[in-house]
Amino acid sequence: MDVSELYSLEGEVAVVTGAGRGIGEGIARVLAAAGASVVVAARRTNEIEHVAKSIREEGGKAIAITTDVTDDASVEALAQGAVDEFGRLDIWVNNAGGSPIQSPLVDLPREEWDATLRLNLTAIWSCTLIANRFLEDGGRILNISSKAGADPVAGSGHYSAAKAATNSLTISFARELGPRIRVNCIMPGAVPTEIMMQALQLGEKDLPQLEKALRLPAGRLGTPQDLGAAALFLVSRGSEWITGEVISVSGGM
Repeated sequence: MDVSELYSLEGEVAVVTGAGRGIGEGIARVLAAAGASVVVAARRTNEIEHVAKSIREEGGKAIAITTDVTDDASVEALAQGAVDEFGRLDIWVNNAGGSPIQSPLVDLPREEWDATLRLNLTAIWSCTLIANRFLEDGGRILNISSKAGADPVAGSGHYSAAKAATNSLTISFARELGPRIRVNCIMPGAVPTEIMMQALQLGEKDLPQLEKALRLPAGRLGTPQDLGAAALFLVSRGSEWITGEVISVSGGM
């Protein structure tokens, strides 16, 4: 057996939402490096076009499609655009999400609660329903949750609740969509993306202290590439007997 074939995505097509930066960009780049044709999706057109262009310049295959995951028509256009461009759809990564707001739940405005659940939970539900209609048999869906879904963060109860529900939704969808489609979930730990830094009100100068305070067994904070590598495993043939799992990728946090 050629082990590399277990992790090759040659001939497959992947959609990654929230792929203009941070973890989503890292996942898109790794999947492209593994041979997938990647559809880079997010609301910020300039960012996804930059990522897609960079992937092509490195020898990969990628296009950018501007998408608002909270709008079903936009998500439908994304799925259709992937099929129109590359002829099929095999992998869908629900990565778009986040909340820049920190607040005790008792002080959180109702509109912020609704917006957080709409982006971090309802969008994953609706994106999965739409992806299910376009994915080939043997398709894979990967949700990106957060360690906050298992270990709620003070001041981010709204976000933690949405991610806990995403973990549960993953298991439900795996049972309902299997065996035709596998559904798994990654809970990232401390990866200093723009939205994490904003939510925790941190700057680059604060990262060494954060790393020291967390005392992670892995010895460092995470990177988008770390999450991309884990994502590759969960959407590859190497994980064919894994579905309905919520996996922590957090440096031992």
